[in-house]
Amino acid sequence: MIELVVAFAVGMIVLCLVAKLIALPFKLLWKFITNSIVGAILLWVVTLFGVQVKINILTALIAGVFGIPGVIAVVVFQHL
Repeated sequence: MIELVVAFAVGMIVLCLVAKLIALPFKLLWKFITNSIVGAILLWVVTLFGVQVKINILTALIAGVFGIPGVIAVVVFQHL
């Protein structure tokens, strides 16, 4: 009987560890998606205020990966 309880406990611990390892990439993916959405909206808002920002694949990628600091960097580099 004690072997069954120990095996169950070890199985639950292993299952929890595997679930944590699987959840980590989803957290990173979720962060990338939210940064991309925020970056795209901010690039659009910046162009609405009359700041000339060329939106292409590179600027969208920078804004998507870095979010708000990426949009600020794109705007600064466009006006240098």
